Amino acid sequence: MDPIKTRREGAILEVTLDRPKANAIDLKTSVRMGEVFAGFRDDPELRVAIITGGGEKFFCPGWDLKAAADGDAVDGNYGVGGFGGLQELRGLNKPVIAAVNGICCGGGLELALSADMILAADHATFALPEIRSGTVADAASVKLPKRIPYHIAMELLLTGRWFDAVEGKGWGLINEVVPAGQLMDRAWELARLLASGPPLVYAAIKEIVRDAEDAKFQDAMNRITKRQLHSVDVLYASEDQLEGARAFAEKRDPVWKGK
Repeated sequence: MDPIKTRREGAILEVTLDRPKANAIDLKTSVRMGEVFAGFRDDPELRVAIITGGGEKFFCPGWDLKAAADGDAVDGNYGVGGFGGLQELRGLNKPVIAAVNGICCGGGLELALSADMILAADHATFALPEIRSGTVADAASVKLPKRIPYHIAMELLLTGRWFDAVEGKGWGLINEVVPAGQLMDRAWELARLLASGPPLVYAAIKEIVRDAEDAKFQDAMNRITKRQLHSVDVLYASEDQLEGARAFAEKRDPVWKGK
């Protein structure tokens, strides 16, 4: 049975990690997730993805320790996108929404951090408990301090304590907290809004953000203005760029073609 279920509606792809009992990720599942998200990245008809977990209790607890005990190597092949298919997927210039429907810890929280926006059910809980087993939440150690205040990120990394969705929203980690029964409806509402927008602009935004992470401000600005970023160059030479100006002048909604 495929642990990854997909639902496609127009330009939106919903990806559900459905691996009872807890949606833990082993090597085989990670490889499969990488295939799915690489397919999303490379499909010109798809514009937005939603990642969620099957059931109502778990989003994802991360690494499957039972599989590890049975021989899955921690440094094994996680697939094209790294652990969970998203963390190291190159060139993903489309929006991804995480809809966290329950327990989200360890590598599961790292998976959610790989999304651009996080929505959470009001009963969802979060933690980075690796510290308690003498291991390191390596991806979270890179990503979390960029998403929330440094001192809070360090507290969560160093103590492994649990926190709820409301606290996560207070620190800016979570975009919205919604009743559990409304989570997927809200995720799809947001996805449809994004899918109606200009895909080439989204691509440019994501490439600019990635490029600027380790660059000085002026160096990053120079690469944009000198057309040294591929997606920015594509945007400025596109039909969509002209369509946006025409639609504004004609006082109508633009029709984005992604080219």
